[in-house]
Amino acid sequence: MRWSKRPGSSNRVIGRLIITAMMLWAFAAHGAPVPAVAWDWQLDEHVRPPEGIAVFDTDPDNVSRAQIAALNRAGVYTICYVSAGTVEDFRDDKGKFPARLVGKTYGDWPDERFLDIRDRQSLPQLMQRRFKRCQQMGFDAIEADNMDVFENDSGFDLSRADGLRYIKLLAKMAHQLGLEIGQKNLPELTPQLVGVMDFAITESCYQDGWCRQMRPYLKAGKPVFDAEYTDRPINWKRACKYAEKSGISMILKDRALSKKRHICP
Repeated sequence: MRWSKRPGSSNRVIGRLIITAMMLWAFAAHGAPVPAVAWDWQLDEHVRPPEGIAVFDTDPDNVSRAQIAALNRAGVYTICYVSAGTVEDFRDDKGKFPARLVGKTYGDWPDERFLDIRDRQSLPQLMQRRFKRCQQMGFDAIEADNMDVFENDSGFDLSRADGLRYIKLLAKMAHQLGLEIGQKNLPELTPQLVGVMDFAITESCYQDGWCRQMRPYLKAGKPVFDAEYTDRPINWKRACKYAEKSGISMILKDRALSKKRHICP
């Protein structure tokens, strides 16, 4: 795992190296790694990191540099949410996206539109600015959301190959800035991305039955952070047993990704 190091982060780096070593040892010894970390994912406006977490994923618009610095001092690995496949009306940089790049509305989110990820003139620069902001705020990594734009009715003729090229470009950009980056869903692309990305974030992989497709990450000593949702039926006790056995770090969240969080016992 490419844990990035910044001044004053030696304790954080050492801890992560230990976690990675434990995961690799557990896989070699038992065929599956132990669950690596406790984590949370909050994207609403009222961010409140819970005690005892090792990983925290949040929207940079909803936190301050001081809050991220405090998390870093506590040894928490911080992930910066960036929508890489859409532009949202409430973002400060929305006016910088040329009209030719903006496609159809994203489903039930009227304030969000898909982007033409084939573009190599404007889009990479716009995403680099977003990544740079995450870096300047002190985040450790990027959650590039909506990577599956090519699977949606985006208004553009996008292919799986377009998606793969774009995701690899995002990974290169993040790494050049000293940031890590995770695969977001897209289990069918795991074989092509596990060697490029540093971790994975999944939604409802247990409820939808595809967690196993993320196993290459665990085998490589890279964590898989999964969120199941409370608005769908789930046997949480059984899900937790699966998470413990598979090595996936699993939480149960509301769809708004508020501070509410259920963890496995």
